Amino acid sequence: MKAYPIYQVDAFTDKLFGGNPAAVCPLEAWLPTYIMQQLAMENNLSETAFFVQKEDVFEIRWFTPETEIDLAGHPTLATAFVIFNVLKMASDTIYFESKSGTLIVEKKDDLLVMNFPSRMPVKAEQIPAGLLNGFNVAPMEVWKSRDYLLIYPNEADILALIPNFSQLNTVETLGIIVSAPGKQCDFVSRFFVPNSVIGEDPVTGSAHATLIPYWHHKLNKNKMTAQQLSKRGGKLWCEMNHDRVSIAGKAVIYMKGEYYLSA
Repeated sequence: MKAYPIYQVDAFTDKLFGGNPAAVCPLEAWLPTYIMQQLAMENNLSETAFFVQKEDVFEIRWFTPETEIDLAGHPTLATAFVIFNVLKMASDTIYFESKSGTLIVEKKDDLLVMNFPSRMPVKAEQIPAGLLNGFNVAPMEVWKSRDYLLIYPNEADILALIPNFSQLNTVETLGIIVSAPGKQCDFVSRFFVPNSVIGEDPVTGSAHATLIPYWHHKLNKNKMTAQQLSKRGGKLWCEMNHDRVSIAGKAVIYMKGEYYLSA
């Protein structure tokens, strides 16, 4: 049996048991995909990140308990936290290579700033019935990028939403974002994952690749603050940069350990 290191980090928070927990698994070389998928299922967190260092670049992949995904925010933030604070990387900039291209994370004071591709949504022309019937309050607008984006008038609507997964599970999409203007921030959101053990994701960095360009155009602002209104909650600092977005947050380590695989 061979031991491999594993860390669990709470991302987009400055206190334990807040934000979104992610497992982070450094590797010397890639494991078979099916093994990484089984490990993500065993971890039973919304995402597990695996990374391999190749000289000055880190290759990164993300797995939910069910599938590999093309972009994930909070496990990227968690991975950067491990590289900066556990592995003690000297540089203040990390370059990740991923299925979504090059991702950059910079350490700026007590924030980790991720540079992601922007995913501006378009108005949904055909809206699945399960999407409209999946919540107790109807949205004002429905948009689509990788995920569906449902817009509501105010923060109280977002807090009052009750998902009906028997309806949402009929919708073919990775995720469903619901969002509205915030009271003490520029915008708020929640994120739901149909056909998944996740249900509602506590804080979803990749959703903000869609939220930031939408609210940038709506509010005519480049720099914004955001909150995800899950039970654990999370705070994000956001910026629109042409065809890229900056998503910043804090993180804290919860656990470190080892897992074992046959050599």
